[in-house]
Amino acid sequence: MSDLNETALHGVLKAHEPHPLETFNESAASDYFIICEHAGRRIPENLGTMGLSEKDLTRHIAWDIGALSVARTLSDILNAPLYTQRYSRLVCDCNRQPDAETFTPETSEGTVVPANRTLSPDERRMRADEIFWPFHNAVSQALDKREQEGRKTRLVTIHSFTPVFLGKSRPWEIGILFNRDKSLSPAMLEWFRRNTDLCVGSNQPYAVSDATDYAVPVHGERRGIPCVEIEIRNDLIGSEEDAAEWADLIARGLVASEPLL
Repeated sequence: MSDLNETALHGVLKAHEPHPLETFNESAASDYFIICEHAGRRIPENLGTMGLSEKDLTRHIAWDIGALSVARTLSDILNAPLYTQRYSRLVCDCNRQPDAETFTPETSEGTVVPANRTLSPDERRMRADEIFWPFHNAVSQALDKREQEGRKTRLVTIHSFTPVFLGKSRPWEIGILFNRDKSLSPAMLEWFRRNTDLCVGSNQPYAVSDATDYAVPVHGERRGIPCVEIEIRNDLIGSEEDAAEWADLIARGLVASEPLL
């Protein structure tokens, strides 16, 4: 731990390491704008393995398994820009406010994260400055540009969740998450319940709030644009083929919801 903390004090990312943002179809013409905050599980070299095993670093605690595959296919189907974040949420959770306790989790799903124990305020701020803010500032700039150009925007964020959490099974296959949005989210929820036999959660297995989330409250609700967070159970999107089927289903739901917006 002493070596890890010593290097962290001199910065999180080395000069050759990639920017946290990775984009796809950046200039696409769609009204949809897609975000995937937990797309990657990359760990900065300065943090080593964060004290975790390789197996732990492939689990859901490190990233949203399958979410990037769904988001990329959805981006292609809708011809929509996709902004993804490549570093593990164990480094910093890019769907949390930087001052939230879970921004740099000391424990995740019962697993202790050694590199995050007793972090100083400066170390937390470095992670925000080098990963969180560069990603979200890029999203904000893109949304500002769309607004300046008079373009419509419908914000969609793609996530995945585990079928079992702390020993408790989750029945939902997909969750439609929202807070203040009264247009896109309810329309998507209604479409999935009317047109599929899936177990659909309304703000399940998570609920969106200002305290627990960032993308929907800040990029969507504060701007007053239609927005929805979609959670898919990760055992259903483990292959590229399955992810593509889910992306197609989500695209159909989004397009069918447009007349209601």
